[in-house]
Amino acid sequence: MNLIIQSIHNIPATHLDRIAGLATATRIEHIAAHAYRLREAKPHDAIATFCHDNQLDYGFVRPNQHLSDFGLVVMDMDSTLISIECIDEIADMHQLKPQIAAITESAMRGEIDFAESLHRRVALLEGLDEKALQQVYDERLALNPGAETMLAALKQHGIKTLLVSGGFLFFTDQLKQRLNLDYAHSNSLEIINGKLTGKVVGNVIDANRKAEWLVHTRDELELKPEQVIAIGDGANDLKMMAQAGTSIAYHAKPIVRSQASYAFNFVGLDGLVNLFS
Repeated sequence: MNLIIQSIHNIPATHLDRIAGLATATRIEHIAAHAYRLREAKPHDAIATFCHDNQLDYGFVRPNQHLSDFGLVVMDMDSTLISIECIDEIADMHQLKPQIAAITESAMRGEIDFAESLHRRVALLEGLDEKALQQVYDERLALNPGAETMLAALKQHGIKTLLVSGGFLFFTDQLKQRLNLDYAHSNSLEIINGKLTGKVVGNVIDANRKAEWLVHTRDELELKPEQVIAIGDGANDLKMMAQAGTSIAYHAKPIVRSQASYAFNFVGLDGLVNLFS
């Protein structure tokens, strides 16, 4: 196996030598500004702790596995593709951010059912002017670091992109157009006379629906599970991630990190490109 070590800062040679020694790697190769490939590496229990203590992300990858082997990347939106939780920022316009953020966190940790949490949070937004949605998009929504680099690499290799979110179509549709994504699915907020009613229209996109959209798109593209990568950060992403051959926990909750193929705790989304370079 190859061991990919990456960070957001320069990696001291002593750290690389230490990891190479633990993994009995035969060679260290510099593959990106802050990323290295350790050839013929073997797992060692001390690698995870050493990397975490030194703010390094790591992943074991087959020598013959490359980004071009994949055909679909499925992404969560809030706190994965983008840096915010949209509903929390909408709530802030209504002076309700602490109450809604607390429900969001509980749902992401898997403590309460997502659909229930969504209905409870959206209900608190009743009466908010729909202009608040665009204000959040314009003033607060930002892509997570490395997103554009990752998406450019995926396009270069002809890999399709699916954005599937428990958030809202207002944001996913704009991101789909802006980033030239291939597919996007999310929840729809009911708006009457320019005001949010506090209700969601149609079926909620929860963990099951996220997984179903991944499988539907995968089958439509005639791909095998091992040709799909899923990226998420919360418990609501676990079923979706389980349907992909490769899953990445992006700055995620512990429950997600423990079940993912790889965890990016420090690097940006462009870490995907380094992982399968």
